Amino acid sequence: MKKLFLPLIVFSLFLITACGTQDNNETAKADEFITYQSEEGQVEVPANPERIVVLNSFISGYLMALDMNIVGVDGWSMSNPNYAPYLENAVEVSDQNLEKIIELNPDLIIVAPTNNNIDQLKEIAPTVSFTYGALDYLTTHIEVGKLVNKESEATTWVNDFKDRAKQAGSDIKAEIGENATVSVFENYNKALYVFGNNFARGTEILYGEMELAMPEKVQEVAANDGFFAMSVEVIPEYAGDYIILTSDGQNTSFQETDLYKNIPAVKNNQVYTAEASRFFFNDPITLDYQLEFFIDHFLGE
Repeated sequence: MKKLFLPLIVFSLFLITACGTQDNNETAKADEFITYQSEEGQVEVPANPERIVVLNSFISGYLMALDMNIVGVDGWSMSNPNYAPYLENAVEVSDQNLEKIIELNPDLIIVAPTNNNIDQLKEIAPTVSFTYGALDYLTTHIEVGKLVNKESEATTWVNDFKDRAKQAGSDIKAEIGENATVSVFENYNKALYVFGNNFARGTEILYGEMELAMPEKVQEVAANDGFFAMSVEVIPEYAGDYIILTSDGQNTSFQETDLYKNIPAVKNNQVYTAEASRFFFNDPITLDYQLEFFIDHFLGE
């Protein structure tokens, strides 16, 4: 009997020790930090952040594409239909509501340099800032991947996206012609804009990855700022053979004018209208939506 009892004691101690070691390993893993080289210098951040607050609307979609858990997000991101499936468990927060952010118990906060109360946010959790346009839109994804310890996943997505966009561009040019021009207009908040090649709205895909042609007049006015505010009277000057029109659905009376109706792209039914809020950004969630939109409308697929 004693011979049987002793091995049982030893086995029980082994189980307790093993469980304790496992718990310690999990705690160590949860407490693990890495040094991230941000645009403001080195920041100690969690190696595997689990509760992220994002106050920089241009970064939200990058985190969603990497399957990160966002517990708090800014109003622009929260109102974006593309993001809704990823924010079911998140709440809207702002840089003015520090108490609400504290209640969310974040382990990482991401901001823009223009946010308020950044010093106070740093006291709540490690805080990293991203400046829009400091890096190109695809490099930004890889950089966000570095921040959350998923650089490999980010790089894989970038390479795959470039391949898909390039192939779509070849197919579209074969359909519409190598020299066909495309303009990107926006009708938003009672104003009209035309966009260059680096201010979201799908322009990075159309003019960059797909290498579709931009009207020369658009290049002249949008080269520096990335966009140009235009009046109804000059719309025909910036209209390409095809027009991508992103709209909030308000103040669309310009579309009823003879001036607009006589634009060749309009007469040829080559104006493709998208919901403006779905086209605002250039993160992977938005880019995938935009790419499918272009394939569907240019190729009818």
